[in-house]
Amino acid sequence: MGSIRSISIFGFLANWSPFFLVAIIFATIVFFLITMKWYKDIPGGRPLKKSEGVLFVVLMILLYIMKGAPIDLLSHIIFSFHMLQMAVIFLLMIPLLFFAIPNYLIDYVINMPYIKPIFALMTRPIVALITFNGLFSLYHLPIVLDFLKQNATPHSLYTILLSITAFTMWYPIFNQKDKKQLSGLMKLGYIFGIGVLLTPSCGLIIFAQHPMYKTYTDPEAWMSAMSLCVPTGTLTDVLANSGISGPQYFTNMTPKDDQQTGGVIMKVMQEIFFGFMFYYVFVNWSRSERLAPEEITRLSLEEKRKQDAYFKKFE
Repeated sequence: MGSIRSISIFGFLANWSPFFLVAIIFATIVFFLITMKWYKDIPGGRPLKKSEGVLFVVLMILLYIMKGAPIDLLSHIIFSFHMLQMAVIFLLMIPLLFFAIPNYLIDYVINMPYIKPIFALMTRPIVALITFNGLFSLYHLPIVLDFLKQNATPHSLYTILLSITAFTMWYPIFNQKDKKQLSGLMKLGYIFGIGVLLTPSCGLIIFAQHPMYKTYTDPEAWMSAMSLCVPTGTLTDVLANSGISGPQYFTNMTPKDDQQTGGVIMKVMQEIFFGFMFYYVFVNWSRSERLAPEEITRLSLEEKRKQDAYFKKFE
């Protein structure tokens, strides 16, 4: 019996995904070129705020930790890490994108001719709620997850689709421009609705009486899944020389315990993240309700004056 640390036997490429790191660095450079140099060519463009730049870098580091560092490899071995990965990416990182990417850049992309009508439909609250949560629940059906975990292209496409629908789901709450789309009370109800729709899939995983996923229990299915993230030659050598026969080599948990732990991780992290969201929405809603219209106008003008003074330094 090995331990989680034993994943080092799969080698540097599998554990640290250097090519993915290069892609993240490239995307970060492009982001800063657009927001600090080319922003004048985009309607409504303005210099990047320091807080936006810092948060974007933090999110890129977190993305690498979740999808490039050993956590990604562990997500193919231990179901608990898969659920940790899902919770952090879709319930934390994507909402924070709205505070890292300037709203003019988001508006520029979503107002492109072929994107605008689709995005307008996908961000309708009911559609957005059903689409992401439906795809998330479908993903965790045993037959679907086992298929995706063993086929690289469908898995990548489905992950991209989940990311897009997660963005459209959080847009009605956290977009920085169309803030009147939902009232404060409706935003609180909307967040509650997301939690309600996520509960059935978490409950199914937590209360199942037996392990549901072959990818995490069946040696043949597991090795097929591992071939997607470990170079073929390395995987063959490891299996031949180590005697590993399945994911249980890396953990003392039974498959059922691992599955239940994963469901609990998703549910607990959901409650934590949603708690912060409730607080953020409630505070902003309460503040706006207390202010008279004249005070709101004065504060808006004052904020615009400060922003104009800040942005003039970059002209």
